Amino acid sequence: MPPPAEDLRPGAHDRPPSAEYLRPGARDTSGRRLLAFFLLAFGWSWAFWAPEALVSQGVIDRWPALPDVAAFGPAVAGIVMLFLDRGPEGLRELLARIVGTGLSLRWTVLGLLLFPAMAATIVLALAATGAAPELPWAGNLALLPLAFVYIFLLGGPLQEEFGWRGYALDPLQVRLGATGGSVVLGVAWTLWHLPLFFIPSQTIYYNRPVWGLALSVILLSVLMTWLYNNTGGSLGVVLLVHTAFNWSHGMLPVLQSDTGALLFLGGQALLVGLVVLVWGHRTLVRV
Repeated sequence: MPPPAEDLRPGAHDRPPSAEYLRPGARDTSGRRLLAFFLLAFGWSWAFWAPEALVSQGVIDRWPALPDVAAFGPAVAGIVMLFLDRGPEGLRELLARIVGTGLSLRWTVLGLLLFPAMAATIVLALAATGAAPELPWAGNLALLPLAFVYIFLLGGPLQEEFGWRGYALDPLQVRLGATGGSVVLGVAWTLWHLPLFFIPSQTIYYNRPVWGLALSVILLSVLMTWLYNNTGGSLGVVLLVHTAFNWSHGMLPVLQSDTGALLFLGGQALLVGLVVLVWGHRTLVRV
């Protein structure tokens, strides 16, 4: 998306971007509204996860079985806050951003392939050393597209992105710039997951180091902002890249070993460094 004419001046990209620069129709949000979003997102999700974590850790004896809707906290918060801010117009604009004015085939393909390609490269490297992970889809290729659809619908993207990038990202960028806002959002995104580290059924989190998730999520947050900003604020692209990220871990399980996990984190860090260097830390968009 081309920037306004005034942003073409020398040094313009060193200023925090305005909401209008980030995407057409974007608006800033008051600090109180932003805090209310996070409180609602955390409150909804933790109301379901925290009792389960307390039971599993022996803090309380039992708790009634609750519906499996905890992960919808960010989406619920984003939709509620947009409605309070702008009424039905805000919700219509949210749905319209699934496509986004700057959506292009190039950025869509990049979002889809970035993390699967990284994971596949690591699997090949591990295989060369005789330490390749077991592939869950071996002998059943139909599992690959089915897993992608399942993850898109119920594995995180739809439950989270209407909140994280649908509501919180733009005002964070206005205040802190693209990279700073992404890091703050990544920290909040990490903390939102915390109860899962105490629930045995959450095998990808339980008894795993929190720092690993924190680094991965913060780096992912920067990369998703890069894709988001370069597609005019397209939620469609971030939904796809979130799906592809989770899919790559499930279908190419490099995180099963410490070596694979470190290589994946290293790949993310290398990508973030390259993006910040080439596109600039303030906007993550070439100007």
